[in-house]
Amino acid sequence: MSVTESVLERLRPDHAPALLAFERENRAYFAASVPDRGDAFFEEAGFAARHRALLDEQETGTILFHVLVAGDGGILGRFNLIDVDQESGSAELGYRVAEKAAGRGLATATVRELCIRAREEYGLSRLTAVTTLDNGPSRAVLARVGFGAVGSVTLPGDQPGTAYELDLGGSFGREWSGTDS
Repeated sequence: MSVTESVLERLRPDHAPALLAFERENRAYFAASVPDRGDAFFEEAGFAARHRALLDEQETGTILFHVLVAGDGGILGRFNLIDVDQESGSAELGYRVAEKAAGRGLATATVRELCIRAREEYGLSRLTAVTTLDNGPSRAVLARVGFGAVGSVTLPGDQPGTAYELDLGGSFGREWSGTDS
């Protein structure tokens, strides 16, 4: 799977088989830092129905799902904006990257790309994110992109975490986007 030839795409119906493979291949890796989704999530029929339901919900504009697709069509990561509120210009960012693609700067680059897209294409002005205290790589990605810690949270399973926020206005992104406006 080529990491350098990857592209961020809005979630589509034809992504379902590769997305299920991504989730199955990385189940144990993800469960080490976030609650496991349970066996039913990984069953083909249930996954297909959930995929269709997510696409239907995406049509409402309150969630914006994205996948990072490798040159061979495999999925390298999921990058989502949920609880999109056009009135306030805000959304919550969530993401997960395949174990075999971790540690290469892929999450940082893709989160940056999605932040720019959130501002320029979706008209958002503020993103939030949360992560567990023991998820150092995710905390590092958020810091590199410019998110600032804004408080403590308790995540599912009573896991302690940190809430983050990023203002997408002003000079956001200039240092790595190559633009002055």
